[in-house]
Amino acid sequence: MKTWHDRRMSTTPVVLTIAGSEATGGAGAQADLRTFQAHGVFGCVALTCIVSFDPKEDWNHRFSAVGPKVIADQLEAITAAYPRDQLDVVKIGMLGTPATIETVAGALRGRGFGHVVLDPVLICKGQEPGAALDTDEALKAQVLPQATFVTPNHFETMSLSGIDEIGTVPELVEAARRIHERSGAVVLAKGGVHLPGEEAVDVYVDDERTEILAAPKLGDGVQVAGAGCTLAAAVAARLALGDRPFDAARAAKEFVTRGIEQRLASDAPYDVVRQGS
Repeated sequence: MKTWHDRRMSTTPVVLTIAGSEATGGAGAQADLRTFQAHGVFGCVALTCIVSFDPKEDWNHRFSAVGPKVIADQLEAITAAYPRDQLDVVKIGMLGTPATIETVAGALRGRGFGHVVLDPVLICKGQEPGAALDTDEALKAQVLPQATFVTPNHFETMSLSGIDEIGTVPELVEAARRIHERSGAVVLAKGGVHLPGEEAVDVYVDDERTEILAAPKLGDGVQVAGAGCTLAAAVAARLALGDRPFDAARAAKEFVTRGIEQRLASDAPYDVVRQGS
């Protein structure tokens, strides 16, 4: 017979993030888990890499991959621990190498998640250009086709859509539609600070609708780390709580906007999104 505690825990959605650790805590798995906590869902993580910025070298990335066997072991344990009706949403962040992508893609096929939210991190500074290109192509070929919801930033939207320049909202709309047509996934393409005007504009596209989501630009010109990770993690959390995709996108946009308003300053050349008060 189940105890009250068992019954209570069984109703809590579990969301998995497959992502890298970012040592300062501003992005990656750390931001994902705080976002899950702020939404009242239980978060677990399979780490793919460790990124530590180098303060002696202009804060460039120092990238260390986690071995494929270790990643596979993490995913095996997580998916065995939680039943499908409790863990049906996964958020994917930085994968970093073709070997990691192959391992994760296989795990996705094996589990059959209801929602796969992909934050398609296509560049990791510090990688050799050839290795970065191989990783990008592997991500597009093996993980993107399994995604149900994609949240590309400005650069990633250009790469995934094949459009070389996106400088206006209509161009962002066209790019988002192309990604949706090619992948079949819901798309939330982020214009952010890269488009002119006083608002940070994102474009939502699914089978039935195209919507513009806008909020005032914040940050006073200072780079704010973790916004993309937080947005995708918030989408995943809202989906796990039962939101429809557009409602999840709108709520996630509002959550990130509040996080930027309440951002944490640091001695690094960027502020950090704050997930919850």
